Amino acid sequence: MSWLKKFQHRSQPEQDGFQIDEGDRKPTPQNPTMLQSFEWHTPPHHYPRLLRILPALHDLGITSLWLPPGCKGNNFEGNGYDIYDLWDLGEFDQKWRRETKWGAREELDAVIAKAAELGVRTVWDAVLNHKAAGDEREECWAVEADQEARGTGPTDHRIELTRPTKINAWLHYNFPGRGDTYSSMKWHAEHFNGTDWDDSRQRKALFKLVDAPESHPRPGLQSLVKGSKSKKGWADDVSDEHGNADYLMFNNIDYRHPEAREDVKRWGEWMVRDVGVTGFRLDAVQHYSWKFAREWIECVKAAGREKGLEEEVFVVGEFWIDDWAKLLTWCERVGQGARTYDAPLLYNLSRASTASEKEVDLRKIFDNTVVGASPASAVTIVRSHDTQPGQASATPLSPFFRPHAYALTLLRSSGLPCVFFGDLYGTAGPHAEPTSCWDRLPNLLLARKLYAYGAQRDYFDERCCVGWTRAGTWDRRDG
Repeated sequence: MSWLKKFQHRSQPEQDGFQIDEGDRKPTPQNPTMLQSFEWHTPPHHYPRLLRILPALHDLGITSLWLPPGCKGNNFEGNGYDIYDLWDLGEFDQKWRRETKWGAREELDAVIAKAAELGVRTVWDAVLNHKAAGDEREECWAVEADQEARGTGPTDHRIELTRPTKINAWLHYNFPGRGDTYSSMKWHAEHFNGTDWDDSRQRKALFKLVDAPESHPRPGLQSLVKGSKSKKGWADDVSDEHGNADYLMFNNIDYRHPEAREDVKRWGEWMVRDVGVTGFRLDAVQHYSWKFAREWIECVKAAGREKGLEEEVFVVGEFWIDDWAKLLTWCERVGQGARTYDAPLLYNLSRASTASEKEVDLRKIFDNTVVGASPASAVTIVRSHDTQPGQASATPLSPFFRPHAYALTLLRSSGLPCVFFGDLYGTAGPHAEPTSCWDRLPNLLLARKLYAYGAQRDYFDERCCVGWTRAGTWDRRDG
């Protein structure tokens, strides 16, 4: 595939100025710009805040709003990645509260309605890999899998450390507060392939759920055992992180089970058709089946067409890895115009911001990035809740460099830029900081909205100083 060839950035000067095609004067559409509308330490009851600031964000040029994961989680103070019930958006009294951390269902509806009125796309943060905090325990067979590096080699989730044994895990979900509203499915052990807690022994470990012992091979590297009759285990169409990346946390959904597949696909259709979102950010896509992801994307896009949406349902996958080829492989496998966050560009920006003057080379800032190799696949990003200080994927980006990083994403012709809430409004928590570019980021957003159009000419000639021009279009030359 041509996009897998080694990419090297080259400035390709285009003709200065612009030409007007007298036979085709279609209006130039406004540049799209996404905003991540939260940070990791955003205080509760956030939906009313978003509703208040939406008009101002729209005026700045925001065309897509990445909403937080607003399905009911196990902990009200959590951000929703500890997901309990996809079908509860702050509507039912479950897990000790009716609303989610972000607010009640009617407050969410108001945000989505206002965004639709303004022509702003709403992108839902969909957590499809796992479920947390089941309602009842169920007995099932499991083996303990390797989850920490040992002297003999790196972590490998395929390695089984024990023979099959019965465990009691919180794998039964009956949703007592919601009942059968929206979905009548109740989840059981057969809908999962991994968990992290055996309640009978009060033991925390990585448990891979397996078939009964008579159909299971001896302990070892099961994926390499010939003649195995076991049907239950990790999915094989996931990242090779830790040998097999199917398991991330909590109770891991087994998308080989048809009931699990169908319920989650129907949820996606419901979110488009009834709730009214027009896009999805898929959390941690390296940890679940790309075949299922492809099916799911087909369903939500079909739901958008059936609803008559003017634009196709938008999908972006989150996968923090400094490897543009693997990111584009995921896009290729799921197809249908799905995008991915350009993590390699973010890491390039981080390295440039912390390098010495002798080490930095801005001419190479787009080398080995998604936007460099396949611009249509890239959501360019400077910071996110995942890369904040204190997070597992924390990535330093010096405050002085952040406006420059945003200029490199907002004012160029390639990729869909995503702005971080914390860079507009500051962050809270133990590493709280005021916004470092409050006076420049709004101006950059307006410059993108009003002026960043037309042919681009690059001047990437000096290590510490790069630039470019935009020629404008017939109707967007003077803002």
